[in-house]
Amino acid sequence: QVRLVESGGGLVQAGGSLRLSCAASGSFISGKGMGWYRQAPGKQRELVAHITSGGSTNYADSVKGRFTISRDNAKNTVYLQMNSLKPEDTAVYYCRMAINAYYYWGQGTQVSVSE
Repeated sequence: QVRLVESGGGLVQAGGSLRLSCAASGSFISGKGMGWYRQAPGKQRELVAHITSGGSTNYADSVKGRFTISRDNAKNTVYLQMNSLKPEDTAVYYCRMAINAYYYWGQGTQVSVSE
């Protein structure tokens, strides 16, 4: 059974940094695309960053230059380094793994950024 567990969220002041982790079990992340998504209250879930199996990345315009997605296949973990955080980054952040045509999601980790 595939399981994704996010961690690293918390409360931080604007301008601060956080590093999110997504630890996978039940399947190896190698060879799979992995993504970070977020959902703010009253809003739809949106893509934040994605990394392909080959290491290519893409980001939402709102986080370009501030966030960095990376993967450590040996640790079966994906990371999201978030710098220069803004209040509008406040949301629950979710990790997603794509296996063929099916998507697996973690339970999410809350990120709150104060003024």
